[in-house]
Amino acid sequence: MAGGGAANSVLLASANPVAAGDDFYLPPPLPPTPGAIVRAEPAQVALSAPGMPGIVPAAATRMMYVSSDTHDAPTAVVGTYLQPSVPWTGPGERPLIAYAGGTKGQGNQCAPSKLMTQVVQYQPPADIIFEYDLLALSSLLARGMAVVVTDYHGLGTPDVHDYLNRKAQAYALLDAARAALQLPGTGLNPAAPVALYGYSQGGMASAGAAELQSSYAPELNVRGAYVGGPVVDDEYFIGYNDGRSSIAPAFAWILNGIAADYPETRPILDAELNDTGKAILHEALGKCAVPIGLAQDHPRTSEWTTSGEPLTAVIDRNPELKSAFDEQRIGTLTPSVPVLTASAMNDEGAPYVPVREMAASWCGGGVPVELDPNAQIPTMWGLVGTHVLAFFPSLADSQQWLTDRFAGWPAPTNCGALP
Repeated sequence: MAGGGAANSVLLASANPVAAGDDFYLPPPLPPTPGAIVRAEPAQVALSAPGMPGIVPAAATRMMYVSSDTHDAPTAVVGTYLQPSVPWTGPGERPLIAYAGGTKGQGNQCAPSKLMTQVVQYQPPADIIFEYDLLALSSLLARGMAVVVTDYHGLGTPDVHDYLNRKAQAYALLDAARAALQLPGTGLNPAAPVALYGYSQGGMASAGAAELQSSYAPELNVRGAYVGGPVVDDEYFIGYNDGRSSIAPAFAWILNGIAADYPETRPILDAELNDTGKAILHEALGKCAVPIGLAQDHPRTSEWTTSGEPLTAVIDRNPELKSAFDEQRIGTLTPSVPVLTASAMNDEGAPYVPVREMAASWCGGGVPVELDPNAQIPTMWGLVGTHVLAFFPSLADSQQWLTDRFAGWPAPTNCGALP
């Protein structure tokens, strides 16, 4: 269907109402200090009982804290601090892991702080997501590491979640660490060792945070960053996956975030997207990472545009859109901490080539980088593809790598011969 309809305008992507009864997620007037705690309350992690470690061996605190949006203005983000029920047996004092979760979606119901209280979120007829990050979180907590999990900007709160936004994700992760170090009763001090940790969307957030930490949060004692299966370049990601139904909703989440963050792109998107494209963006705004929907029915982005061109062509010939997408690219700055990157060479979702280029760029800046290509992972497609499978082999290795960084051991590197 060609043409645009006001009812499906992408301008609708500038608001994301909070459901009734979710008052915790409605921000009051904010102080200007990034990392400041706005409010906090005890939270019950699902599959855990008072006095019993259960599957998640921790006591949880849900908190709203101040962060910065992609234009460096104050914004509210919610996160969850997890206090381990077992002691830290590694070197020095208990460390803090700033954890960035994988893709959950764009609806407020997909926020990790909500999923951790119920594990599975379902809205009829087919909107369902579960908190798959619990496996990694449980493993970190079982080692005695404290963990803080960010919801990211706009998940749960009234703002639109700007999915795969380089700065907003990085800021949310760094400010989660700042907030956790201020919580009373944790035993952590402001100089506690910190590590950044994430896979997939979380890998991009961890990478962005590693690049921005020295300028944005230099007081944090960051010892290293684990960057797993990251999306490095949003436009490359769209072009690489165009036509793949399992990943098509992510294109809509990216565009919704761009429209919300960069007002100058909205009239362009209104003109370039047809009714099908606008309907896909509108539907995606309130959905989690579900297997069916309009995006999956129209996985080729040439079906979304008035010109019949793919989204990458539309981006390339519109300078405002191109500029907004270029701002999301990882690898343009150099981290000041060692990095472990794991990315399957045959990853069908987050492509490997830009990950290798990112690692090489960091190496060129003198950073100790170890890149693991996960060559043992088979090529698979669908809901459980190579990208999902590659999450698991690095769990133990990445956490031992973190323990070594906390011990002050020199970071390994294969910069001289990247795989």
